[in-house]
Amino acid sequence: MTEMIEVLVVDDHPMFRQGVVHSLSQEPGFRVVGETASGEEALALAQALLPTVVLLDISMPGWNGIVTAERIAMACPATVIVMLTSSEDKDKLLAALKAGARGYVLKGVSARELAQVLRAAVAGEVYVSPSIAAEMLVSLTQRKAPDPLQELTDRERTILSLIGRGRTNREIGDELHLAEKTIKHYVTNILQKLQVRSRVEAALLASRGP
Repeated sequence: MTEMIEVLVVDDHPMFRQGVVHSLSQEPGFRVVGETASGEEALALAQALLPTVVLLDISMPGWNGIVTAERIAMACPATVIVMLTSSEDKDKLLAALKAGARGYVLKGVSARELAQVLRAAVAGEVYVSPSIAAEMLVSLTQRKAPDPLQELTDRERTILSLIGRGRTNREIGDELHLAEKTIKHYVTNILQKLQVRSRVEAALLASRGP
């Protein structure tokens, strides 16, 4: 039997939050274990409930979603964090991913789409809503050299491909039979060569292909 995905929903708009809770509760394989309107309470609930996923808004009074994501990621490393927000600001997207979020979903998605995203995030994939991902790709390709991927060695290309599939440094090391420290060094070189600031930016740039 498939293990239930337990979700904590965090949003300061009661009607929207309750709608998400109701929608996810109707999806097979999901159980909403808590809801709250504040980042501070979200951290306390995450520590107490240890949900599979925390679904976070960005704009909230008190701790915003990015601060909350960072603190939950530190306190509950096994919990997957996914942002559900109306903000299409690329800087907020990058900040959220840097804080530990594995997904960035724009409000307006259907319950079925949201459920699919959460399943993918739990499986280790990184998800960014297509519209904002496309904007990031345009921004990245406009400021980069014509073919930055050609600067990578074959080994670096392999590691970049695994990053794009949501693998951690430890998992990449296990697959390639290399030390985690060695993978970290490769990742640093990849980011420098592609002139990007994060693993997600690098994976997005690579996804456009040659």
